[in-house]
Amino acid sequence: MTSIGDALVRLKVPHGGYLSGLKMFSPGASSGQSKIFGPAYTVRMVPETDKTSPRPNQHFADAIPSGSVVFVSQPDGFISACWGGLMSTRAQKAAAAGVVIDGRFRDINEHRELGIGLYARGMSILGSNSFTRSSELNVPVAYKIKELGNAEIPVRPGDLIMGDADGVVAIPPEMAEQCVELCESRWAIDEATRDCLENGEDIGPTIKKLRN
Repeated sequence: MTSIGDALVRLKVPHGGYLSGLKMFSPGASSGQSKIFGPAYTVRMVPETDKTSPRPNQHFADAIPSGSVVFVSQPDGFISACWGGLMSTRAQKAAAAGVVIDGRFRDINEHRELGIGLYARGMSILGSNSFTRSSELNVPVAYKIKELGNAEIPVRPGDLIMGDADGVVAIPPEMAEQCVELCESRWAIDEATRDCLENGEDIGPTIKKLRN
């Protein structure tokens, strides 16, 4: 994952596509070898009080494409959850590759029992009822990086979402091939660097020798 972020920085993707602020909550807490990977299926949520935004003609969890990563965009300013255990049960039956919540979720133990990969900003004990609702499905959304003054990373339907214990990244599919090439090159350099360090060499000269 770290190599992907470095590659996307080199490819001039804003902020390396890193969705800072997301944490792995399931199947474990930012640990282990579990990964999620797949094209984004986006869900835009709006406040329940919003009477003008469109409404989907079916529950958003029933429209999940097989192999996709569900990406739910919750509006700012809510302490309620927009995803729960029953939705992960439906997502798993729909063969989703994972779930990313730009907001809060609940029922953590249910997700872990399912073994589904789930990332979010945080948790809640409150459901979405009377707080938020789904509006548009498979539309571009924006992920805000709080640490950078709400700088935005676009997440489009079909963008490749990958997550592991280190975090989550959004990869523009048109850059996927170049990203793979850069990652393979960097992996070879890193392995050579590791060999030198394990043989007792200093890291400064080793990096200068292998990475320039």
